[in-house]
Amino acid sequence: MSGAQPAETGPVLRVADVDLVREGTHLLRSVSIIVQRGEHWALLGANGAGKSTLLGLMGALTHPTRGEVDVLGRRLGRVDVRELRSHLGHVNPRHPLQSPLTLREVVLTGLTNTAELVPRWAPSDEQLAEADRLIDLLGVGARRDARWPVLSQGERGRALIARALMPSPRLLLLDEPATGLDLAAREQLIDGLDALRAEHPSLASVLVTHHLEELPASTTHAMLLRSGRCLAAGPADAVLTTELVSRCFGHPIAISRRDGRWSARTRPVPLAQAGQ
Repeated sequence: MSGAQPAETGPVLRVADVDLVREGTHLLRSVSIIVQRGEHWALLGANGAGKSTLLGLMGALTHPTRGEVDVLGRRLGRVDVRELRSHLGHVNPRHPLQSPLTLREVVLTGLTNTAELVPRWAPSDEQLAEADRLIDLLGVGARRDARWPVLSQGERGRALIARALMPSPRLLLLDEPATGLDLAAREQLIDGLDALRAEHPSLASVLVTHHLEELPASTTHAMLLRSGRCLAAGPADAVLTTELVSRCFGHPIAISRRDGRWSARTRPVPLAQAGQ
């Protein structure tokens, strides 16, 4: 099936009753999720809950022990996963780059699905223009010629999102994209994601995070994972509630939403209850 285009109809992503077992340990148990075009999902949970493990299945990086995973209409186990990955945008903040490429050159490597520039390969004028458009959209146009070692963590994060978008994927996967960012860089990243989603209404995305404050206002759906199991999944406002998030993290947490953005703080426990 190498070279075949993924199906354009049906869900972008379907995970059905999946288990993932490694060395006798269940990392995921009976997890299911369906992501449609234009939906933007958040995966939340404590450390070790299975968020990045599930994202790896969605990105065709691993296979389930049991259950079914369909990515862009194609079943894992029946498809060339290397070719399938070329149709996905996978953003890993720990990008394994060794050469001091410019920001623009890093974005262009999204076309070859490599970390480094491919020898004797050259982008077309149209591809250069698209790289520059995405760089500007993500707010790093002034740094397009700066080299990777001198870029801030926030600039690198936005560059990697632009890189992931170069092949025009239908599904964008973001693994803790705000890791290591200061407050200003985090907000710039979130603004960039909101702008990206507004400009590409058919794009679907899944974002892994520990922190509700890192969720863009454009988030439409959420899944809460606890110990490898799905605690809740569905529209964001129905899932990101005080009760469900508190159960997910095993701590009394009060959730609020203002101007589309979520925040969390410890919920005070009545003295009588605390003394029980």
